[in-house]
Amino acid sequence: MCGIAGIVSISGQPIKHLQRKLQVMGEIIAHRGPDGEGVWCADKDQAGLAHRRLSIIDLTDTGAQPMSAPNGCVIAHNGEVYNYVELREALKGGWQFKGSSDTETILAAYERYGDDFTTHLRGMFAFAIWDEKRQRLIAARDRFGIKPFYYATVDGVFYFASEPKALMPFLPEIDTEPEALAQYLTFQYSVDDLTLFKGVKQLMPGHRLVIENNQLSIQRYWDVDYNIDWDHSPRYFYSRLRELMEDSIDVHLRADVPVGGYMSGGIDSSLTSILAARHNQQNRQFFHGKFTDYSGYDESGYAEMAADAANGELFQCDIPASDFESNIQKVIYHLDYPVAGPGSFPQYMVSELAARHVKVVLGGQGGDEIFGGYARYLVAYLEQSLKAALDGTYKNGNYIVTIESIVPNLGVLREYKPMMQMLWKEGLFGDLDQRYFRLIDRSNDLQDEVDWTGLDKEGVFERFEAIFNSTANVRQEAYFDKMTHFDFKCLLPALLQVEDRMSMAHGLESRVPMLDHPLIEFAASVPADVKFENGNMKHMLKTAYSDVLPENLLSRRDKMGFPVPLKEWYGNELKDYIRDIFSSQTAKARPFMRSDKVLESFNADSRFSRKTWGLLSLELWQQAFHDKAAEWRSMAP
Repeated sequence: MCGIAGIVSISGQPIKHLQRKLQVMGEIIAHRGPDGEGVWCADKDQAGLAHRRLSIIDLTDTGAQPMSAPNGCVIAHNGEVYNYVELREALKGGWQFKGSSDTETILAAYERYGDDFTTHLRGMFAFAIWDEKRQRLIAARDRFGIKPFYYATVDGVFYFASEPKALMPFLPEIDTEPEALAQYLTFQYSVDDLTLFKGVKQLMPGHRLVIENNQLSIQRYWDVDYNIDWDHSPRYFYSRLRELMEDSIDVHLRADVPVGGYMSGGIDSSLTSILAARHNQQNRQFFHGKFTDYSGYDESGYAEMAADAANGELFQCDIPASDFESNIQKVIYHLDYPVAGPGSFPQYMVSELAARHVKVVLGGQGGDEIFGGYARYLVAYLEQSLKAALDGTYKNGNYIVTIESIVPNLGVLREYKPMMQMLWKEGLFGDLDQRYFRLIDRSNDLQDEVDWTGLDKEGVFERFEAIFNSTANVRQEAYFDKMTHFDFKCLLPALLQVEDRMSMAHGLESRVPMLDHPLIEFAASVPADVKFENGNMKHMLKTAYSDVLPENLLSRRDKMGFPVPLKEWYGNELKDYIRDIFSSQTAKARPFMRSDKVLESFNADSRFSRKTWGLLSLELWQQAFHDKAAEWRSMAP
């Protein structure tokens, strides 16, 4: 886990002040790599790379970057290639390895396999290779978007970095991209390569980018396909899941430093940490954040159960409102742009705690999208199973649960009545894409606070619809797979942005074993009624590990997903803080926003609503970047 940056002239002409520009980019992302730094420039200054290192594998100088190879290739790499041991064995006949780093195996794989080398890599990564002989840049991002890669082209020069803030000094302006803003206000994340910064894009997961012959091209090298395996029994799937999960945990523990784990109190992080502890006794330090000032937000009891099951030590931090006021601007700065809900704030605090003890932690990201862990899936199926019962179509294969079978699991929806009221407010039983869009659309109650003039809401739905209804990966009638597939492709990268930024803000590497591509490809082949039997969320995962996870964790129906007592804070300790933020003349002059209506929202917002979080994050983001545009530009040589 590191930070990378680079500059390439698309035309091949020399770049003025190249080395100093690279140094500036490296300084901006220095928090990502406190253990080392490096800058490399091509002989003719037509290309350069910068790197900040967090040493996890090969702690010696042979792992330093940018790393040069005898064939003229130079790489800057962020992340981990977990199968580097196996790759070294396969490639050693044609490559003389100088060290033991996973980074060198990427160079060797590129030499052996050409552009297809990315398909041989197993792990989380974002990297760029300058091929001096061919005068080309090739960059790639891992299959799921665990590691980031952002880029911008300005006056024929291509800039890239692990974080958009490293691009800020070189942009002609720091402004908001309206199309991305419309997506953010709808979902609290973007669904394509756009970012909230105008002119800055992200390389999408599973894609590689090439600059050669004065041209920039992007190709997909991997995608998940839901080719359902109808030939095996549920018992086979449970057994195979355990095999693949154990293998993933094994390779994710490859490090030359101790590995700890996040412990939220939910199924995914608990299982990941328990399995890691069984592999190695030194991997038994776990980290949890809690809110004890207000009842209903403390999940530490479940985290303690999981830590006991792992025979490990649980480190906890109690998070008061004062921590929010002191750190929320840092959170938004490190996020680069706001995404995916208020859980980023407590994750920032827990990562700070973890970084005091370890350099690597395991997290549980991916479990909800793979195995069906979101309550909205149950809400969607409640409506569709009722429709099927009324129409007499519940046996036609379009639905995996009936109204009778789903009833015992409805208790988990106790806290989701507002969601259900919103879904059914304007009718029932519409097209599946329209119904799911309504479930995840967070803009319905933003009509007063947001001036939608100039924002293309219809375009957001069209983009959603293209992904949700894609038949390239998912069968048209597979409602469960369509929902999870959309979240896997769009929501998960946003959650992974949080995972990356909140850990790297403290020089901490976060790994996510459930996002291992052999495991994901297998899970996509499992029939939906095995993963989501009778509307039981994460049925497959819980059944497969019923002998490993504590019973109280398996049976709990109140997992809240790192809730934050924002409503209580807004009405009490943070009341003046919020009023000051939105009462400024600058806030009142923001395009697309009505600050007076925003302030009214903070008094009327419901307990677990993300509305006010989204509005506050957007304002703080503009303060950190838009309002300081002159400071950012002054950094450029």
